[in-house]
Amino acid sequence: MENATDLIIIDRDCTENDLGPTLERVSRSNGHLTILLVAAIPPFPVYSMSGTPSGAFSVPQHWQESWKSTCEELEAKAIEMREILQRNGVSGDVKTACCEPAMLDEVVARHAMVCDRAIISSRLREDEAIFRNVLYGLLFKSPVGVMLNSAQGLSGAGPRKIFVGWNTGLPAARALHRALPMLRTAQEVVIAIFDPVMTEYADGEDPGADVARWLSHHGCKVLVQQLPSGGKDIGEAMILRAREVGADLIVMGAYGRSRLRQNILGGTTTRLIDQTELPVFMAH
Repeated sequence: MENATDLIIIDRDCTENDLGPTLERVSRSNGHLTILLVAAIPPFPVYSMSGTPSGAFSVPQHWQESWKSTCEELEAKAIEMREILQRNGVSGDVKTACCEPAMLDEVVARHAMVCDRAIISSRLREDEAIFRNVLYGLLFKSPVGVMLNSAQGLSGAGPRKIFVGWNTGLPAARALHRALPMLRTAQEVVIAIFDPVMTEYADGEDPGADVARWLSHHGCKVLVQQLPSGGKDIGEAMILRAREVGADLIVMGAYGRSRLRQNILGGTTTRLIDQTELPVFMAH
């Protein structure tokens, strides 16, 4: 995607090697990279506030020290990241966010408002609270698509074969629109519809044909596959089929069903988020 701005969210343990594919991709496309360093601090100790109308805040010393130490570590890491950008000749800027985990979704979404795509570093998975809040902020409160596992087999030149998990839901359509710059440059795009319902008000009489025509007008080389799930979970079937066709990126809509239901019972989105083998680009 030429002249685009990518937002990548990383933690304090991120290295130059972790950023390698992203730096190469941004450099190739004459783009701009915004690096957002995030860290969580303990929740603000509300119990220590005075209960009287005229009372003053009483913040424990250990909380202030923890917050100050974390902020200083982030700033030191930000200096290192700026040096990496300069050393690799990549246009970019580095920002920091140090707050409670529950506030990260708002912070990350605000930065994503002025970017074209968001990338979540795989290292963020080491802290479940941070990872989920960052992901949910990008999916539900920002206008951009989200890339996961971008370091796994995804070259700096971008994906060569893209596997699209398609249905007629709005999240899938949004994901396809936001992935369009990548689809245009891919060597092949596979549109996969699992267990299609061939009726006018479901998947249509020829599921995927209309999407294929639209993408073909953009110069994409498209292959449509109508596939049975074979009794497997759709998420598992997508991963297996993507591997079979040699795809190096999966594009899909996220949370076609409620997030609560997915978190409790599981589902396609949960399966694709939890796996770390294939890069996934998703939008809600």
